[in-house]
Amino acid sequence: MMTTNVWLKQEWNDYKLRWKPSDYDNVTSIRVPSELIWVPDIVLYNNADGEFAVTHMTKAHLFHNGKVRWVPPAIYKSSCSIDVTFFPFDQQNCKMKFGSWTYDKAKIDLEKTEAVDLNNYWESGEWAIINAVGTYNTKKYDCCHEIYPDITYFFIIRRLPLFYTINLIIPCLLISCLTVLVFYLPSDCGEKITLCISVLLSLTVFLLLITEIIPSTSLVIPLIGEYLLFTMIFVTLSIVITVFVLNVHHRSPSTHKMPRWVHSVFLDMIPRWLFMRRPAPDVRRRRLLLLQQEAAADRRQARLAGFKHGNCLSTSANWLRDGTSSEDPERSSYEDLELGTLTSYFSFRPPSPRPPGSTPPTQQKNQQNSQNQPEGATGANRQRLNTIQRAIKGDNTVSDSTFLLSPSVIRALEGVHYIADHLRAEDADFSVKEDWKYVAMVIDRIFLWMFIIVCLLGTIGLFLPPWLAGMI
Repeated sequence: MMTTNVWLKQEWNDYKLRWKPSDYDNVTSIRVPSELIWVPDIVLYNNADGEFAVTHMTKAHLFHNGKVRWVPPAIYKSSCSIDVTFFPFDQQNCKMKFGSWTYDKAKIDLEKTEAVDLNNYWESGEWAIINAVGTYNTKKYDCCHEIYPDITYFFIIRRLPLFYTINLIIPCLLISCLTVLVFYLPSDCGEKITLCISVLLSLTVFLLLITEIIPSTSLVIPLIGEYLLFTMIFVTLSIVITVFVLNVHHRSPSTHKMPRWVHSVFLDMIPRWLFMRRPAPDVRRRRLLLLQQEAAADRRQARLAGFKHGNCLSTSANWLRDGTSSEDPERSSYEDLELGTLTSYFSFRPPSPRPPGSTPPTQQKNQQNSQNQPEGATGANRQRLNTIQRAIKGDNTVSDSTFLLSPSVIRALEGVHYIADHLRAEDADFSVKEDWKYVAMVIDRIFLWMFIIVCLLGTIGLFLPPWLAGMI
């Protein structure tokens, strides 16, 4: 419905209202109440609300030659078919159809004198008149045989989009861009679902605002409404995807086993396409290094306390590290951990009590063995140390007759094996969990790029059709 405040200019010739100015002191024109003379019953055919005819009866201007001019003000509410396809960049074509309701063309004929006068037009803050033209038409209705003339004025008006752009479009675009950040948010923070639901509720509020602003019609859906619906569908989809990503992120070896195709696709192929680089898995190396540093600190503390009996085993353990090479660096790290832990264990054994000033038995025995040991005994010592290494590794082929260990050493070896096996299992579980977390990160990155593309295409699709139609 279009509300228009107009001055309806009407002129006609009434032969009964002529006079000679010389007979009336050269009076050429007078103004009389319009109720005292005949006026045509010009009404608005497409009236939507209110009076069809002029309600405020102003005075008419009479001329001596019978010409009558009547310019009453009127406020019309006319029906107008609104096309909100490009809202708020829409342009409407509304019309106002004027004609006589009683007299046909034979009684009253209408003439379009001039175009719409916009000199006294008060500009609206929402609409701008692009063009206003009038046409003369005749029509024969089904009720009557006569032909009735009418003059129809077409108003081409364009909506001023600044208000809606600042208060509606830009906030909608910014909220839609927040959907992209959902897939950039780390899964460990625990706020991904909250952000998705907040964005969905915000878009719902803006959709309700749009339905209150635009006319209620089921013929077309506004372009911005389509954009919001499309974004809401994607936000809903992002909630589903986020739930799946969180499920993948928190998987562990005790609940899920990673298929081979998942490992090859999401850990090898797709990260290269997305330019993702995974850092080297050096976490367990740092952890093992920390444990070895703690064992070395214990050995230094034992040496400072005067426990000299641990030097032989520490030297032997270092000899085993230097003299033995392993193709598996991870296994070698665990073997170093076992040797270091075993050395730390012997370093903390309390020494046997001896008289003051006497030489420790271990040192006496080492000095005696060093003096009495032949040159060929070096190979025997190396063989003995290899046997120790095999025992530490858990080699069952080492028999009791080959190498005998004291019960305390056996308990220490069992403890070292338990610690090493526990760390191996923990490190394996940690590696699998990190793989699942990286798979979740890859899935997030895939949908991050998808939503960026969709957001850009949606923005272009929002502004491109009105721009091509010349409405922007």
